Amino acid sequence: MGVSTSSPEKGPAGEGIAVVTVDFPPVNALPVAGWFALADAVRTAGRDPGTRCVVLTAAGRGFNAGVDVKELQARGPSALVGVNRGCFEAFAAVYECEVPVVAAVHGFCLGGGIGLVGNADAIVASEDATFGLPELDRGALGAATHLARLVPRQLMRALYYTSRTVTAAELHAHGSVWRVVPREGLRAAALELAREIAAKDGELLRLAKAAINGIDPVDVRRSYRFEQGFTFEASVSGVADRVRDTFGKEGGSGG
Repeated sequence: MGVSTSSPEKGPAGEGIAVVTVDFPPVNALPVAGWFALADAVRTAGRDPGTRCVVLTAAGRGFNAGVDVKELQARGPSALVGVNRGCFEAFAAVYECEVPVVAAVHGFCLGGGIGLVGNADAIVASEDATFGLPELDRGALGAATHLARLVPRQLMRALYYTSRTVTAAELHAHGSVWRVVPREGLRAAALELAREIAAKDGELLRLAKAAINGIDPVDVRRSYRFEQGFTFEASVSGVADRVRDTFGKEGGSGG
């Protein structure tokens, strides 16, 4: 359980690729420490001069169910501050990783999961993958910054207000998912793309990543930090607790 980093296989076929795997049963709803561990793993992989591409993947039922709402309920305001900082660091680590990051997504990708894949350089998804921000059902706000990188603006707003999800096929139609494959072929498809990227010159890839980030029209760090202020306001005003308590009685984690 936790966050681990591995090489896909030995030999030239796996050279230059680091696979970062998240595993927090039962649904990969990450605790505060988990978000920081993920940030550290991605940054460390990207700093390794031998790495030319990072594949971000997950074990279990789904890619990511967001934050651990039960931890928020148990620890209160201190956990909220930790979650805000942890998510900020994890999302930023993916975006700022010195080499391209390919997200391999299966099952559900919700809440904080959108922050991760929205900041990735490319997404490969299984046919059963669904993406969404159920934040308004969880007493939270945030990651609209990252959802807006996956779908057109008006669709982002409708999805955000309704907490609805979209499929991998729909995101592929919008151009934000590179490829949709059967679940059993997800790892192979993600590694295929990673190998194609990793075949390029390592120094030039790092320059390309920095250059592409530099021409982004939206500063994702500042934009997401702005959203987090409203999450904190919802908590201080009591709105977040009112909604979150209702969610807790339904017996889940995520968002």
